[in-house]
Amino acid sequence: MTAQASSSGSVPASTGTVTTAVPARLDRLPWSRWHWMIVIGLGTVWILDGLEVTIVGNVAGRIAEDGSGLDISSAQITGLAAALYVAGACSGALFFGWLTDRHGRKKLFMITLVVYLAATALTAVSFESWWFFLFRFLTGFGIGGEYAAINSAIDELIPSHYRGRVDLIINGSYWLGAIGGALLSIVMLDTDIFAKDVGWRLSFALGVVLGLVVLLVRRHVPESPRWQFIHGQGEKADTLVSSVEREIEREKGEKLPPPAGEITIHPRKSIGFGLIAKTVFGRYPRRAVLGLSLFIGQAFLYNAITFGFGTILITFFDVPTGSTGYYFAVIAAGNFCGPLVLGHLFDTVGRRIMISSTYLLSGILLFGTAWLFDRGSLTATTMTACWCVVLFFASAGASSAYLTVSEIFPMETRAMAIAFFYALGTAAGGISGPLLFADLTESGVVGDTVLAFQIGAGLMCAAGLVAAFLAVKAERRSLEDIAEPLSTAAPDAPGTAGSGAKTA
Repeated sequence: MTAQASSSGSVPASTGTVTTAVPARLDRLPWSRWHWMIVIGLGTVWILDGLEVTIVGNVAGRIAEDGSGLDISSAQITGLAAALYVAGACSGALFFGWLTDRHGRKKLFMITLVVYLAATALTAVSFESWWFFLFRFLTGFGIGGEYAAINSAIDELIPSHYRGRVDLIINGSYWLGAIGGALLSIVMLDTDIFAKDVGWRLSFALGVVLGLVVLLVRRHVPESPRWQFIHGQGEKADTLVSSVEREIEREKGEKLPPPAGEITIHPRKSIGFGLIAKTVFGRYPRRAVLGLSLFIGQAFLYNAITFGFGTILITFFDVPTGSTGYYFAVIAAGNFCGPLVLGHLFDTVGRRIMISSTYLLSGILLFGTAWLFDRGSLTATTMTACWCVVLFFASAGASSAYLTVSEIFPMETRAMAIAFFYALGTAAGGISGPLLFADLTESGVVGDTVLAFQIGAGLMCAAGLVAAFLAVKAERRSLEDIAEPLSTAAPDAPGTAGSGAKTA
């Protein structure tokens, strides 16, 4: 027999266990100012990431010119530097992901932002190519940690009815930063305003200033109550959720309904890599295949092709270096509109239909774009329009990859699962992609660029087919219902997975 918790708290159920209604209490909350604070404090970092990556892509041509202050080629920036950025992100995701599951979401999403800001600031003062490469890697290291810490916290704090759309829009907000970076690069590359060796440095410096503002807001974002009760901090979780409930009741002017249920768990301090791997690949092999497929498809498409979009415009359409930002701002707008317009459908129509359709549509449309480009039927404007349509669907699909891996594995493995699939998928598509694509676009041969388009399109279509068969029905369901926590153990076997765990 276990003691029953009241609807407002977490109480010991028996020796070594705790019964809590915290997940149900969080999921039944209506949307409020508190949730907006979380979205602003955590989600805005993607805007910085988009600003960062876009600036690098658009100023690559200028940094490669004589008088920029660096002896570096455009191919090295869009190829080697881009690959190092992604390699850093993969490494940072794994390193900080492990720390996030072990030490909490809040500590790590503060640390990772500081790492990102410091590395970006030091990129701005690059004086040799090796310095630029080093701090591109470290900037990526911080961003990779952000992916794990932020997506974990968002999914655990946002009510289940809104989780899909909020996660997609937050991940899609990357492209708001991309729009800003594209337009900013136009000003910073204008030699009538800034010297060649100054403008690109100020672009990075502005990202640091914006990041400091985000850091100030993020101080008010709380620890995840779900993480707290799993790690033996049930009283803290109860106190936090109670304060949020009171705040929302005052805001809405009405009492909240009672929570739908409770869960009994064995609190534990940490989970080893062995148990994480056994859980992900042993208990959920189909979900593991799904996560890898989604990440590899979107990683190759985005890291390989959008890194080199400015180079394509310059090489094949003779667009001046200082004007590529206008075109990139357009495709970035298409990217942001995708999750914004389609996001709510992931919560209503459902994950399987929406994930598979967005991947398949973007892949098919990219094949069409490659065919038109090969025929010589496109101009810089129509090429941009095609990309805008492709990425409208691709962006929603890519954002859903992060949503998927953050909700289909147990609570204790969430940050590491995000980190693992991001790192492995991105290593496959995001490191090899920029290196390969830089060579293909630099060749100036239309057929080489067409080949890169077709590879990206093929991988997106393949991922879409995998999702059609393996995607999990996670819409509007509690995280604990989608994947039972490892800490929900049989009373006679503390610290082991319960026999009633669902598998898929």
